[in-house]
Amino acid sequence: MNNKAFVVLLLSVSLVISGLDSCLSNRGVNDTHNSRNSLDWEGVYTGTIPSASGSGIDVRLKLNTDQSFELRYEYIGRPDSTFNQTGSFQWDKNGNIVILKIDDVPPYYKVAENMLIQLDMKGNPISGNMADNYVLKKRTLS
Repeated sequence: MNNKAFVVLLLSVSLVISGLDSCLSNRGVNDTHNSRNSLDWEGVYTGTIPSASGSGIDVRLKLNTDQSFELRYEYIGRPDSTFNQTGSFQWDKNGNIVILKIDDVPPYYKVAENMLIQLDMKGNPISGNMADNYVLKKRTLS
């Protein structure tokens, strides 16, 4: 083997080892997609959720990119029974649920494509035949 062939072989082996090292060092990169980093979640969500008494509650929840919120509950048929609250929220550790910093109403909302799904007071999905009624849909600007 002449010197020129040896140098080419040495460079080739060096490039392969360098590429392998690069691949192995990138294995630890967390490239997980979640609602927080994959969805356009900022905006206004509305819907009507069931209430223990009456025809339901009209809900309007606005989520802002600075992690603040504006929430309005209006009991249908009872215009004097309106609840307004502003504050901040945080994301759960997986980045899929927003948690409103609020008392007295369920603070957990699972973020999905163009909708928020209200969870119970402990952050669990609501089940049963009324579960579909706990979805707030994102309003589009018109």
